[in-house]
Amino acid sequence: MPTYRRSVVPVKAGAAKLPLVAIVGRPNVGKSTLFNRITGSRRSIVGDEPGITRDRIYGEYEWAGRRYRLVDMGGIVPDDPELIAAEIFAQAQVALKEADALVMVVDARTELARPDYDLARLLQRGGKPLFLAVNKVEGEGLAAEAENFRRLGVGDVYPVSSEHGQGVGELLDAIAEVIPEEENEQPHPNRPQERTVRMGHPDHTDSEEKDEKRIRTHGEFEQRETSVAIIGRPNVGKSTLLNALTGTSRAIVSPIAGTTRDAVDEVVEFEGETLRFVDTAGIRRKGKTKLMAEKLSVVMARRHLEAADVALVLIDATEGVTASDATIGGYAHESGRSVIIIVNKWDLVTTGRSDGKKPADREIFEKQVRSALKYLDYAPIIFLSALEAIGRERKGMARVLREVVAVAKERRKRVSTGAMNRFLERIDFQRAPVPMAKRMRILYMTQAAVAPPTFVLFTDREVKLHFAFERFLENRIREAFGFKGTPIWFKVRERHARTG
Repeated sequence: MPTYRRSVVPVKAGAAKLPLVAIVGRPNVGKSTLFNRITGSRRSIVGDEPGITRDRIYGEYEWAGRRYRLVDMGGIVPDDPELIAAEIFAQAQVALKEADALVMVVDARTELARPDYDLARLLQRGGKPLFLAVNKVEGEGLAAEAENFRRLGVGDVYPVSSEHGQGVGELLDAIAEVIPEEENEQPHPNRPQERTVRMGHPDHTDSEEKDEKRIRTHGEFEQRETSVAIIGRPNVGKSTLLNALTGTSRAIVSPIAGTTRDAVDEVVEFEGETLRFVDTAGIRRKGKTKLMAEKLSVVMARRHLEAADVALVLIDATEGVTASDATIGGYAHESGRSVIIIVNKWDLVTTGRSDGKKPADREIFEKQVRSALKYLDYAPIIFLSALEAIGRERKGMARVLREVVAVAKERRKRVSTGAMNRFLERIDFQRAPVPMAKRMRILYMTQAAVAPPTFVLFTDREVKLHFAFERFLENRIREAFGFKGTPIWFKVRERHARTG
């Protein structure tokens, strides 16, 4: 039975019951800088371009011995006709209903405008405790200017400098006073609680969620969840897939390429496993990214990929496999992530085709994918339409979730040294297409690490592993032990080589 819950950064037990503080305001007033200052993170991308933050970004902070949740929302412009701005406004309204207190941020260096008054009235109508943070106040002159913002009708005005941290403590003290601490805090009545959808084991219990899972690499550590990065080119359907997998509307979906900039994450509990899905910004070629926010988004997408266990590489079925898809798949492969290839929008080239051409053939398309992404021959391929899955029972998404769980387990699989050496005895290495000068004798082999599976080959001489021999050995290992969806790494050591 999968349970969907909104994620926080960092993730701690009981986060869903913490009081929620929402940071709102017009674009480019410094909301993300204030969010990062309070949470002590660099979770939200900041810059001089307006409208960088679009999706809701959740975080967590502690003040005076008490924990709170914090949400950074996209810049709100009421009644803006643009599609993305309207979506940002809709996302913000969701957070406003959940929030226990609101912080409206304005820029002390700009004049008040009609949208500021409209937004203040909108927030006051909600009846929630409202605080006005006059940002970018650095110096006595600007501190005096902050008093002019009382014209918005908000009684609690706090001059702050998010960049330098000035005045932020006083603001947090005031917020703490209006949210009384309860002995056993219950979730807010307007806040969505954990939702359960029957797609997995019906006998999954809370006690199972508390079980610690240990896996071994070079050392031993606790693996509490599997991180899954959704990566791909802009506008291939990454945000739609996140929403379909998690049963939420957390990520903004738009036909405009590059809508997602900050990484948006959501947690799914499925068949006893905790999966954290991270929707990353579309990865473009360097020459195609001009805005600072887009460049930062690509950098952050690569970082989230590096931190993930599994990568869902999305391909747009209507455009076929492109050179950019191959490059992005290469990033995942080289970083050692396990990979599942998702061919999205499959309905648009089959049952929903409207260009008069015959429906696409799945086998032919899969051959094209395998040909373009030869280095990902270990990755399973799933054909789906994420958009069709939204609003329905997510049975179609169950296959993706099960594949993620299966691939994650294969990634952490360990083969004993005894089993590995019995396997070596059965292999006819004379069949390997390797030049004589590059041949070597493997004396024994052991698995040194998992995630990804890493094998150390002890050989009779020090020769670099030939790519043909590596491919031959990898294929034989997969035939014997599986390791579906994960790359396999090899290290070569001469048995009599000196160490230390």
